[in-house]
Amino acid sequence: MTTALDRIIDYKRGEVAALKRETSYAALDAKTRDASPVRGFAAALEAVAAQDQNALICELKRKSPSAGEILPGADPVAIARDYEAGGAACLSVLTDGPSFGGSLDDFAAIREAVGIPMLRKDFMIDPIQVAEARAWGADCILVIMACLEDAEAAELTACAHGFGMDVLVEAHNEAELERALRVPSPLIGINNRDLKRMVTDLATTERLAPLVPEGRDLVAESGISTADHIVRLRATGARRFLIGESLMKTGALRTQSVSELKHAR
Repeated sequence: MTTALDRIIDYKRGEVAALKRETSYAALDAKTRDASPVRGFAAALEAVAAQDQNALICELKRKSPSAGEILPGADPVAIARDYEAGGAACLSVLTDGPSFGGSLDDFAAIREAVGIPMLRKDFMIDPIQVAEARAWGADCILVIMACLEDAEAAELTACAHGFGMDVLVEAHNEAELERALRVPSPLIGINNRDLKRMVTDLATTERLAPLVPEGRDLVAESGISTADHIVRLRATGARRFLIGESLMKTGALRTQSVSELKHAR
């Protein structure tokens, strides 16, 4: 049966083919030299986690396959500034258009407006996307084990590291986690949302967290919306959290909400 992730990767192959017709890896590589300097993504998370606070990666996305339109007419720059003012360690910005309503234009506008590190969150399947991410100012990319072979994950990671970027390697079950731990990156994301079935369960982090060895940094992702959720996942040892949909909807309380989540215990 075709899953939501299958459909996304299918059109992503078409996007990559179009990108290669428009430009080349070498041309994008050249553009990276004029990009804004890399801001340490993993280091920013560590600086907060080392104080036993919650290092938040606050996400900006206009829509999603599971939630539909999240905040019609939203100003991503204003939201990003709210996140930063509330104490977010980093930002995650969706650049996928068809499923999440994002764009590299959104990414660039936010990059100009904030000073904290940024993850280009997209479905990476080819090194040219990594070069493109750095050319637009990204500090980190996402490597999703559910849509990559081991050799592909290793290639994307090596490419990102070559540009000085960090890599968040994502798994959502035991088999993917075992593969993710073979990728040479300290950031290991546990996605509580099954991207194939679009089902979310915080128990995923609770189940997988003990399998993440010392020396790797666990990032709990998806389904986190309240201080109680943070407290629940802190019990697994998590001190890094990726949070999006719920914060997008908090409006005038957004900055306060980020601060409360950062300090939840």
